[in-house]
Amino acid sequence: MKRYRAIWISDVHLGTTECKAEYLLDFLKNNTAETIYLVGDIIDGWALKKRWYWPQKHNDVIQKLLRKARKGSKVIYIPGNHDELG
Repeated sequence: MKRYRAIWISDVHLGTTECKAEYLLDFLKNNTAETIYLVGDIIDGWALKKRWYWPQKHNDVIQKLLRKARKGSKVIYIPGNHDELG
């Protein structure tokens, strides 16, 4: 597994049919970092308000990020304009 000082992830759009969660899962499986920055539009709240779409792979992405945090990676979340759920 490759280890980096920082990984920046943006515009994942979990909650949409266009999301390529399997690619992100593969990347997270093979890479880790001291700090993982989630910088906007990780979850697409706009799309979820219109139509609920949340397959297991989208849940797997969240679980993988939480697991990395438990194992010592610092995860910093900066919401984007689509992340708003309320």
